Amino acid sequence: MDLLSTAEMATRVGVHKRTLLAWLYAKKIREPKSQIFAGQKLRLWSKRDLIAVRNYKAANYRKGRGRKKAAAK
Repeated sequence: MDLLSTAEMATRVGVHKRTLLAWLYAKKIREPKSQIFAGQKLRLWSKRDLIAVRNYKAANYRKGRGRKKAAAK
């Protein structure tokens, strides 16, 4: 598996790019390896990073912010 960009990583995890960056800036997930290319910093996400972010999402993410779980009948 090749290294992924932030947009590709967000797509593979199933969240918006801004959500992934928010987790990164809040230090909820580890900063991936980065490289300067044409004057811009590119984050390069590995397979290990993909697994870690998927695990974080499974444990902490609830789609539809503020949505409550259905009450048991």
